[in-house]
Amino acid sequence: MNTVTDTPAVLHPRCPAPGSAELRALIDEIAAGSEARDRGEADTRDVIERIRAARLGLFRLPASQGGAGATLPQLYELVLDLAAADSNIPHILRNHFAFVEKALRASHLPQYARWLDRIRNGELFGLGASEIGTQNVGDGDGDGNTLLVPRGDAFSLTGVKYYSTGNLYFDHIMVNAKTPEGHFVAARVGVHAPGVDVRDDWDGIGQRLTASGTTVYTDVAVQPHDVLPLEEDVKIPHQATFAQLWLTTIIAGIVRRIADDATQQLGARVRNYYHASAARPADDPLLQEIIGELHSAAYVAESAVLRAGTTLGAAFESSHAGQPDEALYVEAALQAAKSKVAVDGIALKAATRLFDAGGASAARQSARLDRHWRNIRTIASHNPGAYKARAIGEHAVNGTALPRAAFF
Repeated sequence: MNTVTDTPAVLHPRCPAPGSAELRALIDEIAAGSEARDRGEADTRDVIERIRAARLGLFRLPASQGGAGATLPQLYELVLDLAAADSNIPHILRNHFAFVEKALRASHLPQYARWLDRIRNGELFGLGASEIGTQNVGDGDGDGNTLLVPRGDAFSLTGVKYYSTGNLYFDHIMVNAKTPEGHFVAARVGVHAPGVDVRDDWDGIGQRLTASGTTVYTDVAVQPHDVLPLEEDVKIPHQATFAQLWLTTIIAGIVRRIADDATQQLGARVRNYYHASAARPADDPLLQEIIGELHSAAYVAESAVLRAGTTLGAAFESSHAGQPDEALYVEAALQAAKSKVAVDGIALKAATRLFDAGGASAARQSARLDRHWRNIRTIASHNPGAYKARAIGEHAVNGTALPRAAFF
């Protein structure tokens, strides 16, 4: 169930299969360098190049196209594993995998057919969507200041996008824009094309390596075959659920890493307080209780997101079969929303309890354990939980439909 439909294509070397030793080795390699990258001693570009070389961007494509043929739940399991290794990495990759999902649903359109060829070649896609100055964030009107205008036999793109997560590391950017006639379009541009300026100016307290800064487009040439009128694009109910659940899954992965780090910290402690329950910290039942709480928190967080991922996978399968199941999409959006509200709180508490297990030495800057709280807080702030909880409550009490645009 939930496996992407196989279609004939040119054979490519396959990306690592779900559960394979090759995939585990890649994730372990990413984890080994996470603290060095957080300290600025290693370059995140090297990780993305390693991922590109492994062709991990094809994870959801069929085996005949060089992919792993992974199910959607298996993709979210990959997000969990990558987030536990280094939460920046799956965050960087979110827009690429969201684009892959859309391309798989819309492969019958000539634009997506060409763009899928680029994905099969191992190339990575980013996104240019958000603009500052929009009053109603996420309602779809944020593309108005980025214009695509005719220029001879082609087009010219000009505008500024913010929160350009991952574009610094990618090959292509799908930019949301508007024509002079007021039609909304998506335009593909090369990251290194003349006029494209991807700025590494993200100054968030967490997810510091995601390059979630500004991208400026100045008279960028765009060919007609790289423009898609959005009214012709393939739509699904609750189109934002995939990306929202992705973020919550990253947080769940961080909680797993917190539990593992706390276990390591406690096991390495030698000294304990004179009035503690045991001389050796690892034998102290109060500290053992904290470790048990953290591993339980990780289990609950992972279970929540994987259940939502399974439901969303079934919904996506209905679209691949040509009959999108509205009820499945609504249920997936509701499960993803509930997961976000619960997991955010679980994760922030876990990031604090970690220091109770590790003792005062856990607060050393060299340990980099504060990055877990900073990263969780930054990701959770992408979509305020209070608004999501209110929508869930109104749905439960009055049967009010969930919002259908961004964030749901």
